[in-house]
Amino acid sequence: MKVKSILYIAAIIMAAACKNKTTTTDTIAENNIKPKGPAPAWAPNMKPQMQAVIEKLQSYGDQPIETLGVGRARKNHTLTDAMRDLMKENHIPMPVFNVDTTGRNIPAAWGNIHLRIYTPKSGHAPFPVIVYYHGGGFVTAGIDVYDSSAKILADKVGAIVVAVGYRLAPQYKFPYAHNDAFLAYEWTIKNAAAIKGDSTKIAVAGESAGGNLAINTAIRAKSKGIKTPVAILAIYPVAGTDMNTQSYLKYADAIPLNKPMMAWFIKKYLNNKAEIKDPRINLVAANLMGLPPTTIITDEIDPLQSEGIKLAEKLKADGVTVNSKNYEGVTHEFFGLGALIPQAKDAEIYAADNLKKAFGR
Repeated sequence: MKVKSILYIAAIIMAAACKNKTTTTDTIAENNIKPKGPAPAWAPNMKPQMQAVIEKLQSYGDQPIETLGVGRARKNHTLTDAMRDLMKENHIPMPVFNVDTTGRNIPAAWGNIHLRIYTPKSGHAPFPVIVYYHGGGFVTAGIDVYDSSAKILADKVGAIVVAVGYRLAPQYKFPYAHNDAFLAYEWTIKNAAAIKGDSTKIAVAGESAGGNLAINTAIRAKSKGIKTPVAILAIYPVAGTDMNTQSYLKYADAIPLNKPMMAWFIKKYLNNKAEIKDPRINLVAANLMGLPPTTIITDEIDPLQSEGIKLAEKLKADGVTVNSKNYEGVTHEFFGLGALIPQAKDAEIYAADNLKKAFGR
């Protein structure tokens, strides 16, 4: 009997080990992704997995966005493309998320706004809700490019994510994206129950230009006296208009985002130079008092790093509860690439944990 008991225990331990090995396959695979060449001169300390993704992006041979017309620029490859192709080449399975997706159009001035709604497959409704805004400088990208970020938040937080396909410049210039962002937030408040959401637990989140939209949406909700979000998540947000900050100068030639590209984005979105001073664009000069707890994620190899850090400091000075974290050795748009990049995985968990805390989960 004693021998049988020992064998039984050993079998349990081996099964557990095999299970753990299976669930960490993506972590093991990350370590197998290596760059083909030396680190670039503009980022000598870039993490190897990040460098491999950047190398893949460069391999497509796309022309710099700032040299292209808008239509052609929107066809350029993204880090999402690079990640997917690297995973395919290295026989790494794409992560599977426990969410269902549906699409919906909502009316707006002179058109519609498309929403993609990600709903957890498990758990009990009503779910908390995250209204999510993608990046792309108000000009490029869209819900598809940022699909993994939305799925990650829905899966890790156990929340419904309403991804907003706000309209893009130059066809829809400032403040169209900002107005669309707020309209989608209002729609979510009014229709939360219809999508299995909890209208008392709504947060806003976004990356890059979307981070700007998330914060602006919260400011506008506060100023209009409607329900403010319970939390804000802003990932490497567009938060200032000074293109001579330390990070702009140091990473003027960075990839995938550089100084000329940001100037191109701003020129396409704004109607005139005077709007550069508008606090909706220059968030570091805005009144941020009364905003909900805010998480700011920044990255080292990014022209926007300095203004993201400055925004966190401004929020604190205005009395806002702030959680902030900077990631060394990675570039703009690293969030959502956690299947390959350890720092991205950490950032995704950090973001999800702070949102869960805000939702009381």
